[in-house]
Amino acid sequence: MFNTVFKSLTSAAISEVQNEYGIDDVSINWRRPQDKSHGDISTAIALQLAKEVGKSPRDIAEKICTALGKDESVDRCEVAGAGYVNIWLKPNALISELINTEQSCSKTPKRDEDPIVIEYSGPNIAKPLGIHHVLSTVIGQAVSNLHTHLGYNVITVNHFGDWGTQFGKLSVAFDKWAEKELSDHSIDDLLALYVRFHEEAEKDSSLDDVAREAFCKLEKGEKEITDFWKTVVEISLKAINELYDRLHVEIEYPHSESMYQDLMEPILKEGLKKNVFVEGDKGAVVVEFEEETGLSTAVVQKGDSATIYLTRDLAQIRYRIDTWHPKEINYVVDVAQSLHFKQLFKTVEMLGWELPNLDHILFGRMRFKDVEMSTRKGNILRLEQVLNEAVDRAGEKIKTHGDSIKTDNSDDLAEMMGVGSVVYGVLSQNRKMDMMFDWDKFLSFEGNSAPYLQYTHARTCSILRKSETDNIHFPNLTDETLETKERVLVGTLLQFSSALQDACDSKMPHVLANYLYQLCQDYNAFYNDLPILKAEGAMRDVRLALTSLTASVLKAGAKILTIRVPERM
Repeated sequence: MFNTVFKSLTSAAISEVQNEYGIDDVSINWRRPQDKSHGDISTAIALQLAKEVGKSPRDIAEKICTALGKDESVDRCEVAGAGYVNIWLKPNALISELINTEQSCSKTPKRDEDPIVIEYSGPNIAKPLGIHHVLSTVIGQAVSNLHTHLGYNVITVNHFGDWGTQFGKLSVAFDKWAEKELSDHSIDDLLALYVRFHEEAEKDSSLDDVAREAFCKLEKGEKEITDFWKTVVEISLKAINELYDRLHVEIEYPHSESMYQDLMEPILKEGLKKNVFVEGDKGAVVVEFEEETGLSTAVVQKGDSATIYLTRDLAQIRYRIDTWHPKEINYVVDVAQSLHFKQLFKTVEMLGWELPNLDHILFGRMRFKDVEMSTRKGNILRLEQVLNEAVDRAGEKIKTHGDSIKTDNSDDLAEMMGVGSVVYGVLSQNRKMDMMFDWDKFLSFEGNSAPYLQYTHARTCSILRKSETDNIHFPNLTDETLETKERVLVGTLLQFSSALQDACDSKMPHVLANYLYQLCQDYNAFYNDLPILKAEGAMRDVRLALTSLTASVLKAGAKILTIRVPERM
């Protein structure tokens, strides 16, 4: 939170403890008090040392407080409660620390280090993106953006499903029921064929055998079905990429499951040679895990020699290690796949590979009242439909608010608000929990929502335009003091860099979202309580500079969360 001030105060506190009590190994942690009336920063070091030195915490705190009160950055220092040391900083000292916040709004230069691989989205080809796909897609992009912003060397991968018996099913459906050329089919047409196959297969189970035979031909590389498959992939990726553009999602490497076809056989041979893979029922090749792992037997090759997800995931780990030499490989995939990743990570460990850190960044399920999704039955709630409805609802909100919302282009604002509301609605929730889709909450102008964040940013921009000031900067304060709402806002702005780091380290985007919400609340309280444009002298400059920095932080933070913020609203 603080850098220069921390160093000075920490040094002074440690010196006092060493001189007074003869303790050399002292570590002092500073925090921002929950109750903002208790100062700018606080430490509980006196409570931690009391038992060791045999003194009451308040006696120790009084000694430390006296020493810190002599520091030129301290306005006043008080002992509170059982022995907390609370410090109020002088305005110049407090504001000088905001240089760290200004720097945090810009990307840190990329570090010269081994990369971090982040895999996310992972749609299946020949099926439109469902609303559930938004979870992996935007959580993965936000986690990637956090790492990139902080200077990590990031490689993003979209491991999409373009392989498996579903392509055998689709080819059979196309041959039997298609009424136009494949190139004229949309992704919705392909879904309709897939649904038709399952409806017919319920009446004629032999269709499943025909589909399996068709997929075997694809695995063998037979030209006709391979050409069919390539065209299906092209149709699907075109539709998927259009939605990625709307969501501001950029994935560097679109690697398909089929890409690893030639890498699976060597791994199967290696596993058999090392006795990690053994023969299972009906000629299958399996992994038997030790009983203490609690993991069930995993199949790596079916009895008919067909490969499965686990086989291809083993191959992609091998490829990524050999190609990129990463220090981490992260998989942003829902909680339902937890067993799969435990089996996968344990299998590569048993194979004895030199491994990077492997992490399953899991997330809960999205819930809708009275709605269930099934691709086979065709009642998938499409992401495109949800985004379009969100934009329509945002447009109605804009109309309802009339002249209170000012915009140069209402359609662009509706798109920004609507798409942002869905994305922020996901990212503002703890990813490890199930999420409930709530239109009213997502599109509210109050509370933890994208429109609230966007409106607050637009408010800061409006103030800056009206100021007609070109060079906004923090002035040197002499006799001026900071009002409580100003101190609170400064304190929140100072937490931006730590919020970014905490969200990145935990891979939890909602940490950043909640920080931005708090900043919006504190700025609006400051805006409503204190004059900005009508303030005089140095305080006008301070308040404009706080407004400008708030705008920068909101814009930078929102961009990391893939959300765009307007300058007029």
